Amino acid sequence: MTESRQQGITPLLVAIAVIFLTVFTLFIYPFWFDGVQHTATRGITVSDVLAGGDTTGYARAYSPRAFTFPEDHGPHTDYRHEWWYYTGNLATATGRHFGYQLTFFRFALRPTLPKRDSAWATRQIMMAHFAISDVGDDRFYHAEKTSRVALGLAGATVRPFVVWIDDWSAQGTSDGLWPLHLHAVHDDMAIDLTVTPGKPVVLQGEKGLSRKSSEPGNASYYYSFTHLETHGTIQAGNHRYQVTGLSWLDREWGTSSLAADQTGWNWYALQLSDGSDIMAYQLRRKDGSVDPFSSGKIIDPDGTDRSLAARDFDIRTLSHWRSPHTSILYPSRWWLSIPRESLELEIEPLLADQELHASVDYWEGAVMFKGIHNDRRVKGFGYVELTGYGESGTLPGVSK
Repeated sequence: MTESRQQGITPLLVAIAVIFLTVFTLFIYPFWFDGVQHTATRGITVSDVLAGGDTTGYARAYSPRAFTFPEDHGPHTDYRHEWWYYTGNLATATGRHFGYQLTFFRFALRPTLPKRDSAWATRQIMMAHFAISDVGDDRFYHAEKTSRVALGLAGATVRPFVVWIDDWSAQGTSDGLWPLHLHAVHDDMAIDLTVTPGKPVVLQGEKGLSRKSSEPGNASYYYSFTHLETHGTIQAGNHRYQVTGLSWLDREWGTSSLAADQTGWNWYALQLSDGSDIMAYQLRRKDGSVDPFSSGKIIDPDGTDRSLAARDFDIRTLSHWRSPHTSILYPSRWWLSIPRESLELEIEPLLADQELHASVDYWEGAVMFKGIHNDRRVKGFGYVELTGYGESGTLPGVSK
């Protein structure tokens, strides 16, 4: 995996699903299967659940494949996991700023389903995360939903395209994907957004094959839409706002997991004021070093993309933030340098506290940045994801 966000940044959702699975199956499996015993495991970490596992019976990503749309927007149930991952930065006409995240994840409990008469029977579960960063009120909202793929409670289809859990959904047109409608409501937060691509699809990794380690098949199929024109409404607290801005879609499916010596990742998705988009991804090893499979991608305003190997970029942490909720210490401001692109950016969170407390704890939030690209000043907004920091409680070179 020498290509963008190679380790499949959203393997975070794999970790979330597996951790959830160990507990949830105590309650759902009795309705589905006969002769299967399960025990709950406590204290599971991201590296625990992503460092192996039985892949027997599942399809695996071994080599590049041809992508077909709209079919590949829909589910790939022969693989163990997949996700539809939306993030964005939006603002009102007066400049009030919001970040949002809406992610859907499908996870297979087993490769095949034994014959069952119950309408509740399924081998699939769905999970979703929904978050809003209200910069004006310095407030972060987030929620999680899970459901079995049965009785219309959750699922994904191709024609029409829709992925949903309950009343959270991403839905396309009857014969395709665009324009795409995002809808989610939870307590005092909500989004109702329409997104349309301003650039063509980006095939991540090696023509869409995103290698996660040197082990054959330890990879996923992965594409992105990095520049989605967005408009609609967002609710935070008791107020609803008309907003416009840019979103980012990551789409990925696979079966395999992290290597045993990998503990987490830092992912940066940035949309520059000059029309360029950048994704840079660092996978961290348990000894604190950066894994050589870390990589990235830069996308020009016309949609042309170029891959970045780990040696092509440098990311340095400038400061840290300790969560008052979990006591986890996260990096919280960064310097990104890509010498061959004449690019240097200083990145900082729009809110310090954008930590999600779900099946696992992780930090994912809206950021802003400024700097130089091709000898011209640039600025912009984006999203950063940080996982695996709660496993050791420290960062490389930083003491508690």
